[in-house]
Amino acid sequence: MDPNIPNHCPGTESSSAGQVSACQGCPNQNICASGVTQLPDPALDVLKHRLSLVKYKILVLSGKGGVGKSTFTSLLARVLANENEHKNIGVLDVDICGPSLPLVFGVQDENIHQSGSGWSPVFVEENLSIMSVGFLLESKDDAVIWRGPKKNAMIKQFLTEVDWGDTLDYLIVDTPPGTSDEHLSLVQFLKSTDNFSAVVVTTPQEVSLLDVRKELDFARKVGLPVLGVVENMSAFVCPKCKVTSEIFPKNTGGAAQMSHEMGVPFLGSVPLDPSLGQCCDKGVNFIQKYAGSPTVVAIKQIVENLTSNLQSI
Repeated sequence: MDPNIPNHCPGTESSSAGQVSACQGCPNQNICASGVTQLPDPALDVLKHRLSLVKYKILVLSGKGGVGKSTFTSLLARVLANENEHKNIGVLDVDICGPSLPLVFGVQDENIHQSGSGWSPVFVEENLSIMSVGFLLESKDDAVIWRGPKKNAMIKQFLTEVDWGDTLDYLIVDTPPGTSDEHLSLVQFLKSTDNFSAVVVTTPQEVSLLDVRKELDFARKVGLPVLGVVENMSAFVCPKCKVTSEIFPKNTGGAAQMSHEMGVPFLGSVPLDPSLGQCCDKGVNFIQKYAGSPTVVAIKQIVENLTSNLQSI
């Protein structure tokens, strides 16, 4: 990542590249102004070769923050790794301003290493590895204050320079909420590869479903196949009295009804479980520790539905 990129850089692909006031003093100003940077990006060939070794690329999206998208990403990766010990799973955290996955996987104090073959991801299990901008920060409390071009450059660097090994069966990409720079960059880069798709995570209430509809519309407009929708925090089962309560009422039918209306598969619902939050805070493998819980059973069924839908993309 080039530290000399100005904060207000219009981006190398912009028609005003090298010509606005923010470009003054940038060492790349003359190159950008010449129009060379608007030619086909040579990094796409490198990216295509690197990701040709990845069988499936899955983006985890959410229209709204706080719906448990990163938690679901970790559970999806854990289930795939636990149930397929001969398959390799990679997790790429491109939530650049809020990289939480190193903590969720319990590897926040690890460092990444760079070699001639690229960046080496941090291994959580023998067949499960993760890469995140969180590993590049001097302090876990450091804020990442970047505009679009810097985010775009960081994502490109992740996709072209991370050495996942000889083969990777699944690359699961955790994204920030919304439909912004990170999502556009990922779709732009991944369109040069095969077998890329998305899973959308929501909670049952209409305020979340409203944003998810926008996320699904985004996917359609950019040609991103959607494997289905996951409804997180669907209900709470009291561990003492076993009574089920809807913390987030499904006033409009929840994610299942919305999926039907939008014409996308509904993958299933995940119960609200306080133990899951505790495991994420401590970096503990919830899938193993609470193997028989209703939440784990639900997650495994969702993963089964998801992998089944992969065959049709």
